[in-house]
Amino acid sequence: MFGFLRPTQSAPLADIINRVALGEMTLVDVRDHSEVAMGKAAGAVHVPLMRLQDMATPSHPDCHAAFKSGKPIALYCASGARSGMAARILAQLGYEDVTNIGGLGHWAQAGGAIER
Repeated sequence: MFGFLRPTQSAPLADIINRVALGEMTLVDVRDHSEVAMGKAAGAVHVPLMRLQDMATPSHPDCHAAFKSGKPIALYCASGARSGMAARILAQLGYEDVTNIGGLGHWAQAGGAIER
């Protein structure tokens, strides 16, 4: 019933962390500005969920360069719920290789670095 809360990882998180570090995958933090002030995953691009639709639409003037790269995308938030919503938004926009890794805590537990 609450499947939207579960991360949708197609690869082990350690592999995703490695791909982000190598620049092979785009990592997007969809948390609010106040949450990011406390730290974010190393290498993540911050795009608040409320701005995702505009910033991920290629024809929109506010489209972020990270979404134009054609790289696979990994998303996270605090728990995985908002990143699940973000994955659905990106799917509706035509993005095909999108992974919800859950929350920032999942990233850190798997060995991902945190920037402060």
